[in-house]
Amino acid sequence: MAVNTSADAPIPVGEVSRLIGGWIDRLGAVWVEGQITQLSRRPGAGVVFLTLRDPSYDISLTVTCYRAVFDKVADVVSEGARVVVHAKPEWYAPRGQLSLRAAEIKPVGVGELLARLEQLKKSLAAEGLFAADRKRPLPFLPQLIGLVCGRASAAERDVLENARLRWPAVRFEVRNVPVQGVHAVPQVMAAVKELDALPEVDVIVVARGGGSVEDLLPFSDEQLVRAVAACRTPVVSAIGHEPDSPLLDLVADLRASTPTDAAKKIVPDVGEEQARIQQLRERALRSVGGLLDREERGLASALARPVIQRPHRMVDDREEQVAAVLERGRRTLAHLLDRADSELAHTLARVVALSPAATLRRGYAVLQHADGSVVHSPEDVAPDEELRARVADGEFAVRAVVTPPA
Repeated sequence: MAVNTSADAPIPVGEVSRLIGGWIDRLGAVWVEGQITQLSRRPGAGVVFLTLRDPSYDISLTVTCYRAVFDKVADVVSEGARVVVHAKPEWYAPRGQLSLRAAEIKPVGVGELLARLEQLKKSLAAEGLFAADRKRPLPFLPQLIGLVCGRASAAERDVLENARLRWPAVRFEVRNVPVQGVHAVPQVMAAVKELDALPEVDVIVVARGGGSVEDLLPFSDEQLVRAVAACRTPVVSAIGHEPDSPLLDLVADLRASTPTDAAKKIVPDVGEEQARIQQLRERALRSVGGLLDREERGLASALARPVIQRPHRMVDDREEQVAAVLERGRRTLAHLLDRADSELAHTLARVVALSPAATLRRGYAVLQHADGSVVHSPEDVAPDEELRARVADGEFAVRAVVTPPA
């Protein structure tokens, strides 16, 4: 219940502590899972002190239990072990401290851990975090590589030395973090996010040199897996050796079997690339040489053709053809003109023969009235009418004499 207080009516610290203790007592006993980070067993003491930590969220709680409770699991539980504790929350009012009073401690076995990992694997796979279509290709030659690994570890040495042997100019941005234990998950996550935020980092490598199932558990943590899935930079997982397969391998854009294998996959080998360049140069020279040889043979073949050796031959042949066609055209035109001239002469002769002038030359005359009209019949002529007679060589006047019919 809320407590009514004010600046004029405060409550004592002891009362606040007592109220908090009352609220915590109502929670009752709970089952809690975590990892033991500190273990204190003082000789002769009847109480054992533990620190139980959640590796995913970097949260710890103090756990106390009677020696008889801890002695049941003392042979199989040590610092770094994962346990399930049945405990009741307790509030120590004088110091204002929260702790758990354990009544039972159960170690989490490897089989149980693997079963939980398998269940988590199926759940994340159903979300599509392991899908092949979301994996991004690594750059051919990264300019800056982010490396997350243990300090002065064999994994760090393997990655740096092998990468520099393959490509001496490669640069690294190294983040040394714990790679096992309760602090591994939050610090590896922080290092990955920090490197992912650097725009000059082209690829991130998370490396560790193998270990037991318990040692590799941080790299199967759900929060770490989701953090890697959210990265914009391609991530390479180089955790453990070939048989090891933490969930980080599945969500990463590329899995390397070992840190040395990661170095081989993130940078090309300078010797191999030089040899490949030399091969490409030789292939290009062969291709260009073959092309030039082929074009040279084609040019020589073209120059050997008669039309190229005697280019005027075509003109000379065409000149003879043009002269023959011209001569034939002239003959044809002359023939047509001769025939047209003959037809014109015949037509002219016919026209002349049929013309009035020719008729007049044969002795005929044309009589015309004074107005120029032609006399067609004796009835058209009046007695003593003066007519004009037109003959071949001219015309003259005549007078009409009408002769009575017989």
